[in-house]
Amino acid sequence: MTAISITTPALGSIPFARAGASTRLRLTVRGRRVLATIAALPAIAAIAIAMVSGGSALASRDAGAAAGSFVTVTVSSGDSLWSIAEEVAPAADPRDVVDAIVRLNALDGATLQAGQSLAIPAEYAPTR
Repeated sequence: MTAISITTPALGSIPFARAGASTRLRLTVRGRRVLATIAALPAIAAIAIAMVSGGSALASRDAGAAAGSFVTVTVSSGDSLWSIAEEVAPAADPRDVVDAIVRLNALDGATLQAGQSLAIPAEYAPTR
């Protein structure tokens, strides 16, 4: 039979860092969050710069329509974009006319108010 003996060295003889020994990096949950935040900062900065610099293009006056390229029509009670398109251009496809009116007036939706002025492209001669 063989006897195994376990001995522990004295506390003063253990070196803090041995030559050639590798240490493993351990990150806590907070450390991972900090590292992820630091890694995301360049992307956040790029998005912020794109938002700030891209907004100026929307407010330029150069993209406006020329004065003679449209005719103004006042919306009556009960009018819709479709009915106005059929009235101002009976020979054209109403879908194309509605699209042209929406783009020219920069409308967000199809809701119109009575008394509202709409610009109609000059290629469609209104019969009102």
